[in-house]
Order: sequence, then structure tokens, then C-alpha cells
Amino acid sequence: MLIGLGIGMFAGLLAGLFGIGGGIVIVPALVFFEKFTQTKAVGTSLAAMILPVGILAVWKYAKQGDVNFKVGAMVALGLFIMAFFGAKLGLSIGDKWVARSFGLLLLLISLKFIFFTK
Repeated sequence: MLIGLGIGMFAGLLAGLFGIGGGIVIVPALVFFEKFTQTKAVGTSLAAMILPVGILAVWKYAKQGDVNFKVGAMVALGLFIMAFFGAKLGLSIGDKWVARSFGLLLLLISLKFIFFTK
């Protein structure tokens, strides 16, 4: 549960800073830290962001057993809290550093998927 909250807090910070979250932060974090399958990570990420956009997709994943609602709720709580701080940070450091930081994040995630995926 605490790992889920931590993932949500990190994703919330990045959501506020870069406008990202689910597919680029939460899904890889659930696969790496929680050892979820890719589909369970996607379903759980959608559960964290369930209303209003993901409800039909969550329903589909849940029917397959690929949603962990408890972890999804903790991720959602972390997102809710930390998105504010990410937005505050992004506005304080300016466009150039937000863009560079986002590029670095994308590079690190790409390297993880290219070289460290089973």
C-alpha cells in the first residue's frame, strides 16, 4: 500500500510539473516496484484515474482481473496531493527547465524499457 502511495505521489508531482502521469509514470512504476504484469499495471493506473475518462476501460480490465483497486486508490491519493506541488515547482522553474527535465525523464524511461524489460 505504501509503495502505491509513493508511486501516486511521484506521479502527482510529475503530473503537476509536466502534465503526465498514467502511462509514462504509473504503469512503469507498478511493473517495476510492484511486479505487476503490464495489463494489471494499466488497469490499476486507470483505476487511479477512474473518473470520468477511464471508467469504461477500468471496467474492461477489471472483468479480466487486471485491476488492483486498493493500490489504485493509494496511487490516486498520491496524485491528488502531489500534483499541486508539481504545478508549483513547474511554474517556479520556467518553461526551459520544465522541457529539459521532461526530456530527461522520457530518456530514462526509454532506457529502462529498452534495456531492462524481461
